[in-house]
Amino acid sequence: MANEEEVKYNAFLEKVKRTVFVDELTPLASKSVLESAFNQFGTVEDVILVPNYLGPKEIPMGVLVVMQTEEKAKAILDTLSQFPFMVAGIPRPVRAKPAKPEMFADRPKEPSRRVLCRWIDPNDPDFENAKKIKRLVQKHTAEAAFVLKNQLDEAEKLATKQSETATAHHKKFEMMYKLFHDGVAEKLANRYNINMRSFPYR
Repeated sequence: MANEEEVKYNAFLEKVKRTVFVDELTPLASKSVLESAFNQFGTVEDVILVPNYLGPKEIPMGVLVVMQTEEKAKAILDTLSQFPFMVAGIPRPVRAKPAKPEMFADRPKEPSRRVLCRWIDPNDPDFENAKKIKRLVQKHTAEAAFVLKNQLDEAEKLATKQSETATAHHKKFEMMYKLFHDGVAEKLANRYNINMRSFPYR
């Protein structure tokens, strides 16, 4: 019979199957905005912002979207692999993949796992390896900061371009609406003998 620790961990694994990890999102997307966006796929149980351990803490590395069922999570994966994702009315070229247990900061301890920690003396043979790992982490931190800056620059350019495009389309539709409802289009149609019934703006 499974003990309480195993039951808790199995429930957590079931939750992982219903969760999707999404990154490449705009840093401006809030938890409430993301929850509203993902609700189009079904009931969202939770949206967890994944901390950025190698960069600015206020900019999450991505989000874990916990759905009500595993099928709804698969629907997100299938859709985002083919189409851009709409966040606050703007399409975003995001990436989505199945979540993994290690992505959860509050994951319970695996029943069979044992973690051992010890201090390393400078005379220890593993001391140099630890120093190499430390330098490697520092290098990865610098690389991650550089990549993040480029991503933020690209996100800003994309947002500006999308805003300009939306404004231009709005002005065109406003102009067309005014032409048809002020009678200008009808006068032009009569002048050039055009059938107005074929126009959608009428």
